[in-house]
Amino acid sequence: MKSTFNPEFLDKKEVIQNCVTNYYNLGTFIYEGNRNSIKIFDLEDSTICIKAFKKPHLFNKIMYTYFRKSKAKRSFEYAKLLLEKGIGTPKPIAYYENFDSLGLNDSYYVSEFLKSDFRYRELLKMEDEVKKEAVLRQFVAFTYKLHQANIEFIDHSTGNTLIKDLGNGQYAFYLVDLNRTNFDKKLTFEERMKNFSKLTSSEAIIAIMSDEYAKLSGENKEMVFNTMWKATQEFQHKFYRKKRLKKKLKFWKK
Repeated sequence: MKSTFNPEFLDKKEVIQNCVTNYYNLGTFIYEGNRNSIKIFDLEDSTICIKAFKKPHLFNKIMYTYFRKSKAKRSFEYAKLLLEKGIGTPKPIAYYENFDSLGLNDSYYVSEFLKSDFRYRELLKMEDEVKKEAVLRQFVAFTYKLHQANIEFIDHSTGNTLIKDLGNGQYAFYLVDLNRTNFDKKLTFEERMKNFSKLTSSEAIIAIMSDEYAKLSGENKEMVFNTMWKATQEFQHKFYRKKRLKKKLKFWKK
């Protein structure tokens, strides 16, 4: 299995190799999905996080071998780029790629385990409205920083931002699930607003976020709200239409 390491963690290479090789026998699942899974592993002096990507079908096996970087490699490289630009993300440790005669078979991304206080999705359920608004406004400032750095985090959704409470009303934000990120892309106003569309279906939340974005960007407050809310409604419509279609397909397959 081919591996590439962050030089900072070369002293842990042997023990990490063992974790990857025995991924399905060791460690503890923190996420188990249809496409990918994530486990944490306790080392002597730290905890690491390993994401196993779904084995690609034949076409993608070839694509990831000859024409496109694997998701594991992109995750590793994008984490390094984000940190270089001052954007929070768990520190990258390594990535592994396993090839067979047809191409890429399986791949793994290894990072430090970052213990957060909550994610964006838990923020939406927060009962303390004053605290919720404070975190939301700081989250918007974090997103604005991404946009100003010409970074498009495509999967900017409720589960992909970890939030740490630093005390004194200050919060730190860390991106995860990085493999769909564009760098050096100057986002249009519409693209910036669309980047918020997967985060909530609540008009009240959009009102807070759009207000803060307008303050930071100097754009017209009403225009920011209308554009952000429209992008959110369009995403919700597409999301639930797709969900209904899947239900119908499952019914007819019975």
